Amino acid sequence: MCGSLASADNLDAESTGRELFIGWKQNYLSIYGEHLPGKSIEIHYLEAYCRADSTAADWTGHTVVPHQTELVEATPDRKKIRLRCQVSDGVVVEHRIIAGKDEVDFQLVAQNPTEKRSEVHWAQPCIRIGKFSGTGPDDTDDKYAYVQRSFLFIDGKRAMMPTPVWATEARYTPGQVWCPKQVPRTDVNPRPLNPQVPSNGLIGCYSADRKMVFGVAFEPYQELFQGVIRCLHSDFRLGGLKPGETRNIRGKIYLVATDVPRLLKRYEADFPEHVE
Repeated sequence: MCGSLASADNLDAESTGRELFIGWKQNYLSIYGEHLPGKSIEIHYLEAYCRADSTAADWTGHTVVPHQTELVEATPDRKKIRLRCQVSDGVVVEHRIIAGKDEVDFQLVAQNPTEKRSEVHWAQPCIRIGKFSGTGPDDTDDKYAYVQRSFLFIDGKRAMMPTPVWATEARYTPGQVWCPKQVPRTDVNPRPLNPQVPSNGLIGCYSADRKMVFGVAFEPYQELFQGVIRCLHSDFRLGGLKPGETRNIRGKIYLVATDVPRLLKRYEADFPEHVE
C-alpha cells in the first residue's frame, strides 16, 4: 500500500561526476546523482511494517504495525547512512545504507528482544521512480504512465508491464502484486494479486531516454509491487521473528546503463538464493 507523496529533503552540496550520494530526513531516503534523470530518486523509507493475513485485510486497521525511524549516522561525504527502526511490537531494525558508484547497498539486522513472537512479517520501502522514468507529475497527469516503462521477470524472461495477465480486483485498486512461491498468497499487499509467480526478486524500469535502467531487489523478499504513486517495490520479509531471534536482510538498488541481460547477471551474482 502507498500513502500520499511527501517531498524529500534536498541537500545543498552538488554531486559531481557519475557518483551516487544519499540523504535521509523525515522518513525519506534520497539518492542523488547529477547523471540521474531527474537528479534524484526519493524513497519512503520505510513506508510501513506489516502483519500477515494482509491480502484481503484493511490496511490501517489490520496490516500496518506502527514504527518510528531515527537517524543514527550520516557521514559527511553523503555515502553512508545508519538508521534504527523501533517497531511497536518491540522489534528493532538497524539499517546500514551505502551509496556506491552505480548502486546503493542495504544491510539490515532485525532483532526481537522481547519474550513474544513479532507480529511483523514484511516491510515496504516505497521507491518513487516518476522523475527517473520521465513520468513524474511535472511530465504527465497520467499517474500510471510509468507502468509501461517497468518490468519484472516471468517464466525466466523480462516481462514489460502491464503483463498479458493482469489482475484488476482486490480490496483496494489499482496496482499489481506478485507473490513469490515461498510466501503465502494471503500475506501480501491488499492490491490486485497477479496469478503469475515471479521468476526472481528483481523489479525495475527504464529511464525516459532508455539510456539507464533502475532495478531493486531484497533478500528475503515478500512481494514485488507496482504501486499507486509512481512507485515500485521489492518489499523485504521478516517472517514474524521469534523471541530472541535475529535476522539479516540485504538489498540493492541498481542505477546502471541500459543492458538488462548484464543487470540480470549482476543481480544473480548478488542474490544467488534467487537463482533456480
